[in-house]
Amino acid sequence: MTISSQSPCRVDLAGGTLDIWPLYLFHDNAVTVNFAVNRYTRCTLKVREDRKIILRSKDLRREETFASIEALQLAKKYKLDLLALLLKFFSPSQGLELETESEAPAGAGISGSSSLMITVSAALNKLTGRGFSIEKIREVAQNVEAQVIRVPTGSQDYYPAMYGGVSAMQMGPAGIDRHEIPVRAEDLNSRFVLAYTGEPRNSGINNWGVMKGHIDGDKAIQKNFERIAAISNHMRGALERHDWQETGRLLREEWANRRKNSPGITTDLIDHLIAITRKAGSTGAKVCGAGGGGCVFFLVEPEAKAKIATLIAGAGATVLDASVAPKGVTVRQTK
Repeated sequence: MTISSQSPCRVDLAGGTLDIWPLYLFHDNAVTVNFAVNRYTRCTLKVREDRKIILRSKDLRREETFASIEALQLAKKYKLDLLALLLKFFSPSQGLELETESEAPAGAGISGSSSLMITVSAALNKLTGRGFSIEKIREVAQNVEAQVIRVPTGSQDYYPAMYGGVSAMQMGPAGIDRHEIPVRAEDLNSRFVLAYTGEPRNSGINNWGVMKGHIDGDKAIQKNFERIAAISNHMRGALERHDWQETGRLLREEWANRRKNSPGITTDLIDHLIAITRKAGSTGAKVCGAGGGGCVFFLVEPEAKAKIATLIAGAGATVLDASVAPKGVTVRQTK
């Protein structure tokens, strides 16, 4: 038996970091806005006749083998932590070969790891017959990823992988509610460019420092996030109205506030790209994820898209072939 699964990565538009518990509890109407992008993570799971567990990542070029699931559970270190800890949780009764691959470039900031967690969890959920709902799969994936990176994880990264499309995650004391934003994929596709500027030079850049500062009472960080929360709500409304000029303005404002929280989020190349594209028809831009490199999202006038892509490539970044992914995770079983 073979089980195959895949799910899309994401581009975050506004409200990132607010989705990390408990930060969203400190701001009224906390919202994160993002969309699924057609850079996929994939998983192929083949059942073996023996009890051996083989894990393989094609893009990382790593492989490890365990004599059984019990041997995996007793191991102290892993070459492929995300895969091993998911296997440890789901604890399949049979031997298997699990191979993964990701279309997200290294350190891209488009949630390749979160997409991979959903992709693999969905396949293992199918194999083991756990019957978890997609929301329970998200909870498991998020908790296991926190075990790997050893800091709190946000929730927004998983929802594009789960559902696809354009989304607003509303967060509060009752938990998280995902709402689809009715944006036509072709409209957004004609208005954005996604560029990869290279792997972050500092792999330690993440949201932990900002989160800790917020909880420790840094008034500047708290004020910035209060503004980011307001921007996110307004952006949700602008997208629902298909008001692209206002969406661009809010994107610029979100980026300005996010830079105040973490100066290391940008680089000279990112600043240069945002400056030259603004003059050519980009209405707003921001780094995806934690920044320091990775991907930059540019909202553009449709007639300027080709010119802006050429400018970006000429400045030394890689323009990714990207569009809105309309569907979330899919799982297929064959014998």
